Order: sequence, then C-alpha cells, then structure tokens
Amino acid sequence: MHSQSIADWTHNHAFLGEHHGEHERRTWSVVALTATMMVAEIGGGTLFGSIALVADGWHMATHVVALVIAGLAYLFARRHAHDPRFSLGTGKFGDLAAFASAFIMSMIALGIGYESVLRFLNPVAIHFREAVPIAALGLCVNLASAWLLRGTHDHRDARPHRDRPHLHRGAHNHSAPGHGAHDHSHHHAARHEDTNFRAAYMHVAADALTSVLTIAGLSLAWAFGWTFMDPTVGLVGMVVITSWAFTLIRSAGRVLLDAVPAPELGQAIRRRIETDGDRVTDLHVWQVGPGHAAVVASVVSDRPRAPAFYKERLRDLTGLSHVTIEVNKCPH
Repeated sequence: MHSQSIADWTHNHAFLGEHHGEHERRTWSVVALTATMMVAEIGGGTLFGSIALVADGWHMATHVVALVIAGLAYLFARRHAHDPRFSLGTGKFGDLAAFASAFIMSMIALGIGYESVLRFLNPVAIHFREAVPIAALGLCVNLASAWLLRGTHDHRDARPHRDRPHLHRGAHNHSAPGHGAHDHSHHHAARHEDTNFRAAYMHVAADALTSVLTIAGLSLAWAFGWTFMDPTVGLVGMVVITSWAFTLIRSAGRVLLDAVPAPELGQAIRRRIETDGDRVTDLHVWQVGPGHAAVVASVVSDRPRAPAFYKERLRDLTGLSHVTIEVNKCPH
C-alpha cells in the first residue's frame, strides 16, 4: 500500500483539554505567587521570632506542593502528548494529579482539625495584633491566586451536547475480509471540566476559606474575649475542606477508573445505533482527557453495513474523540 494512503488512515491521540496551555501558564503563575509568599512568611517569622508567621508559611508550603503537582501534570501531559508509549494519550494525567492533590487537601484539613482540638484542650495565648494581619495578608494572596485561576474555570457538567454536529466526515476505517471492521475518528469535543485546574482552584479556595475563618475567629476572640472561637472556626474549616477534597477524589477517581462520563452518553449511543434491527452487544465509553471520550462498540446486524455507516449515526454527539465500531453479521 502507498505510504500516502496509509497516512490518510493514521491519526494522533493527543487528547488534551481545550485550554490546556492557558491552564498550565496560570497554574505556574499561582505557584510562583504562593511560593514567594511562603518564603516571605517563613523567613520573616524566623527573623522576627513569630511562630504564627512560620506556621502559616509551612501551611502554605503544603498548598505549593499540591500546585506544583498540578503544574507538572500539565507539563508532562503536553510534552508526551504524542508519545506512542501512551496508547490513548496523556489526557488523564491531570486527573491523576487532581486525585493526589485531593489527598493533600484532606491531609491539610485533618491537620487543621488536629490543631483545633489541641487548642480546645490546651488553650494558648493569641497575639492578635500579629495574627490578624498575617491572616489578612494570606487572604490577599489567595484572592490574587483565585483571580489568576479565573475565566476558563467552570463547574459545568461534562455532558454531551446533542444539538451540535462536530464529527469529521473523514472517518478512519480499518477492516479486513471476514473480520470485524473498526472505525476511528476525531472531532472537536465539548468543553468538559479540567479536573486538574479545578483541583488547583480548590486549593486556593480552601486556603482563602481558612484565612476568612481565621480572621473571623480571631476578631471575635479579640473583641469579646471568646478564645474558643479560634479552634471552633478551625473545625468548621476542616469539615468544609474535607467535603471539597472528597468531591474532588470522587470526580477524579471516576475518570481514573474509566467510568462512563455521563449515563446519558451511553444511552444516546445505543439509541442512535440500535435502529432497523441493528443491536449493540458490547459498549464501552470512558474519558481519555478533558472534553474527550473514547467509545468501543460491537454491533450485530442481519444486514451489516460499513463502520462509517454506524459512525454517521453518532455524528451529532460531541465529545466522542476516539470511536471504534466492530460490525458482525447475525448468525441466525
């Protein structure tokens, strides 16, 4: 076969998110900002003998680690997007990073809860004039980081848009006489959520929440002498951040375990293929990157058609970036 003919049937597997480059740049910007603040707090606290400043600096260091993981995931996924060792691309590296980042977030929450319980059991003197400005400064850094992670961050559900055709007309068909035929194609996917970017945003949000609660608790304790408010808001923060971490673990874990991106997607695929007596006997749908889903379907028919015929039935489903159709003739 002529090499040009073979090239017509080949395609890459770069299933990166639509805003991958922008998210990567913004994440590294937040890493630089947060790391600078961390160094300033630890260095300043050590120089001026402020244990509160040092403690807040090391707390921020845990967020820096999580944000660096997010940034490295973007970098690795981009550099190895066309590496043949990854048979379905590197689009899921972000979900792997988000999964690890969520565990770091949960550890931070448990650390806050542990420290809060110790404060209940053994109250310590609080230097309000020093602690409140530190929390306020941390909040300003978090707000700046949130501003950097704005815009493309959204919480829209990653579901297929059925009213916009995006399937390329040039399908990749691979068939051999007497065997099931396979059809692969790529198209522009819907804007699904980037879990890695969401994880970075949630770390910033968790740190901002901690700062807000700290300011509120310290202000009440300073104004009314309610020293118990400081550890109380710490426990509240622990509960909220743990809930966020669990949500992130669940969403990233679903992608890593190849769960169906949305039940409606599998149902829609069956509805479009199962007409005129054709039946889907095996169907696998999973996410291979933000906005990219892969499909493997086995079709049995009394009058089997070419894979491209069944591919055309899926034309109006966005987000199907890698589709394989196996066609078999019904023996009865």
